[in-house]
Order: sequence, then C-alpha cells, then structure tokens
Amino acid sequence: MGKIHLTLACWDYDRTRALQEGKVEVEGVELTYLPLRVEETFWRMLRHQEFDAAELSMGSYMVSRDKGHPPLIAIPVFPSRAFRHSCIYINTDSGIKEPRDLIGKRVGVAEYQITMAIWARGILQHEYGVRPESMKWFTGGEEQPGRVDKVKHDLPPGIDICPIGPEQTLSSMLESGEIDAMMSAHIPLSFVQRSPKVRRLIPNFREVEKDYYRRTKILPIMHTLALRQETYEKYPWVAQSLFKAFSEAKRLCQESMYEFSALKYMLAWSIAEMEEEREIFGEDLWPYGLEANRHVLETLVQYAHEQGLIKKKVDLKSLFAPSTLEDFKI
Repeated sequence: MGKIHLTLACWDYDRTRALQEGKVEVEGVELTYLPLRVEETFWRMLRHQEFDAAELSMGSYMVSRDKGHPPLIAIPVFPSRAFRHSCIYINTDSGIKEPRDLIGKRVGVAEYQITMAIWARGILQHEYGVRPESMKWFTGGEEQPGRVDKVKHDLPPGIDICPIGPEQTLSSMLESGEIDAMMSAHIPLSFVQRSPKVRRLIPNFREVEKDYYRRTKILPIMHTLALRQETYEKYPWVAQSLFKAFSEAKRLCQESMYEFSALKYMLAWSIAEMEEEREIFGEDLWPYGLEANRHVLETLVQYAHEQGLIKKKVDLKSLFAPSTLEDFKI
C-alpha cells in the first residue's frame, strides 16, 4: 500500500518551514502544503472544508464544535501564539488614555469570535475590569470592505454589535474617529503610515506582557491544526503522524535559531532576544500537546464561555483527536 495524499493549508511559519520544504515528512503521507494566508485558510476550511487538514483559529474552532458544524477534529499543535495587549489601537481624539476609558466607547473588530478578540476582551475584563457589554462593537473588514463572520454566533442580549457599511473599513473609521478603538491582529495601515490620529492603547506593551506572563504563565494560543472528521475517520493514524511531523519541524526550527556563527534574521540583537526569552519562558517557548497547554486552553475556554460564544465549558480532551493526547512508551 502506497502513501495517501493529503492537502494541508498552513501559513509560512519558521516552525513549519521544514515540513513545507519536505525536510520533515509526514509518515505514510504524500503531503501538499499550501502556504496560504490565515484568513483565506480559515474561510475556505470553515465554509467549504476544502482541505484535509488546515491551520484554524482556535476560537472559531471551539465555536464551530459547540454548534456541531462543520465536522472537524483538532490535534494539539498550535502554530500561532501571541500576546494581545499590543493589538488594541485607539483614536487619539477619543479621550481614551487607559483601558478603563474603553467603557462606553465604539470598538471595531473584524469578526467578534476570532481568537485574538476573545483573548483581548478576556484580558480587558480580568486585568482591567472592562467587560465586553460595556462597549459598542462594530464588525467588518479591517483594510478591505465586505468581510463577514466565518462562523455564526448567538451572542447574549447585552452585547451591542453592528456590522459596518459595505464600503467601510475599520482602519479608516478608526483614523477618522467614526470608531474610538479597534482590536486587530494586524497592525492597521493608518498606524503603519504613522497617522497622528492612531496609537496603541498600551504603548509599553512589551513590559506589560512580560509582567502578564510572569503572573499568569499564559502566552495566548491563537491557532490549532484541524482535520476534516471524514479524513480522520478514514485514516485515524494521520492525526499522530501530523503531530509528530509538526513537532519535529518545530524542533529543527528551535535548533537553527540559536546559532552564533551568523545572524539568521535581520535583527542586530536577535541572540540577546532569544536568551532573554529563554530566561522568561524556559527552553520550549512553543509547546505542543494538551497537558503542556492545559492552563492556557482552560483560560481561553473560560473567556469564550463568559463572552457567550460557547454555551458550556467544553472538556478539553473532546476538542482533540484521542490518539494525540498520550505518548507511547518503550
């Protein structure tokens, strides 16, 4: 029996590069790796299930599982993680000086259920006392008009949420003052172009995020890897094969980053940065597996439940393929 053919959509990360380039193989699989932007991957997987496996928003995946559609099963690989104190931008004429000033303000977010927004709202609520229902929400495209939610949600009645117009974008509305703030995983174009009307809510985010991690031990998980249920049921061994391959690609990436012979990236103090992060996070900044991430995932589930995106706090084990939750021993 020859190898099966699988299509995987996943962004071009350093920690998946060896898999993309074929240096790491997936056991029993002839892999087609499509390095698509995450927004495209999420849309095509959640709406049309086009791929056998795909990188997926952890928040959207949980909401989808809660609703029972589409039929997907994840493996505990988390290719994207990021702190989210830095992702809140404000209009400088809004009167917002600190997080508490967001109460009563108009806040934009591309899609209400995306993982970045779940984390940002949870942090605002639990770190600063700003609850989601205390703000008026606007959803739509950040830089391009016409974006709509990939996953339907049934929010609590206290959430005031309104789609923006078909020709509007959140970035331009933030700069013009039509909204007071915006949560975005991408740096808004208005900020990149140094508009005097747009700045970060928390400009010293690095110090704040380091303190947050030291107190909570949370480096927020953004994305996971999901298989079509049909693929998993037909080839249940694929889940473990993918888990092993992603883990090996990450290991090779970590090894290659910490080299003194030449700077791998165009960052003059990249070695110093890596040494500082090792001091803060330990040897494995990017752990895979359920148990190594239980605390982070439990917090994300708590936030999603508090925000009305999922009806009940899900058992974490039910989110992932059972074969990936334990290791064999010799």
